[in-house]
Amino acid sequence: MDQNTSEAIKASWLSIFGNTLLAIAKFVSGIFGNSYALIADAIESTTDVFSSFLVLLGLKYSSRPPDENHPYGHGKAEPLMTFAVVGFLVVSATVIAYESIQHIQTPHKVPEPYTLIVLAAIVIIKEYFYRKVSKKGDETKSTSLKADAWHHRSDAITSLMAFIGISIALFMGKGYETADDWAALFASGFILYNAYLILRPALGEVMDEHMYDDMIGDIREVSINVPGVLDTEKCNVRKTGMIYHVDLHIIVNAQISVKEGHDIAHNVKNELLAHFPEIFDVLIHVEPNIEI
Repeated sequence: MDQNTSEAIKASWLSIFGNTLLAIAKFVSGIFGNSYALIADAIESTTDVFSSFLVLLGLKYSSRPPDENHPYGHGKAEPLMTFAVVGFLVVSATVIAYESIQHIQTPHKVPEPYTLIVLAAIVIIKEYFYRKVSKKGDETKSTSLKADAWHHRSDAITSLMAFIGISIALFMGKGYETADDWAALFASGFILYNAYLILRPALGEVMDEHMYDDMIGDIREVSINVPGVLDTEKCNVRKTGMIYHVDLHIIVNAQISVKEGHDIAHNVKNELLAHFPEIFDVLIHVEPNIEI
């Protein structure tokens, strides 16, 4: 298991333990504090626990080396797990929206003041988790870990909405008892929007969409500096889990031997692998420079 995978797995365990503890705290505070916004928040944290387990499984499976049936490795399992994470987000948002509407239509007590303290603490903790896991997602290039990070951010925003709703209910008094329910309903819409933001890059990864212009520019720059390379043509990059596969066309002098062209291609590959640790393999096609 490489360093990136190990770091990503550690971040996943942080998500699992953190979400478990926070879900329990939210449920208890929501039930005894008469706040459905907190209970809705707890529902999302519970789904976060399961989705984080899926991320963990995806990271472990995608880190398996290539084999006879999977010559490009098992990395595609990671964005597939991201789809499952998005599914959990959609389900939790739907449940929260449905229950919020039911509570809006049903008279109930104003939430207890201490729920604001609980929510303020949750917002701070969840934002910390978001920044921590998001940083690891950027460092490891893990799509599913970035999705897990957005779970934390959406949780923080849900808690913030609940804080605002409960504050309105407490300070405005009679007639505003359902303010926290409206806050939960609004938060469910935000969760759905985040689900789309998470889904889009994962879908692009599965479909091998052209999304890596910056990396391609760097690859061309490194390649052109290898002795014997006159220019580069086609360059395609596709992401598989946390690693990349590169297809590159290089242009060499048409008068050199096949062996010399072969050696130049190997030098380019070695140079790219040395410069970009995240690149797993490079397939190079040699084109002759034919002047008409």
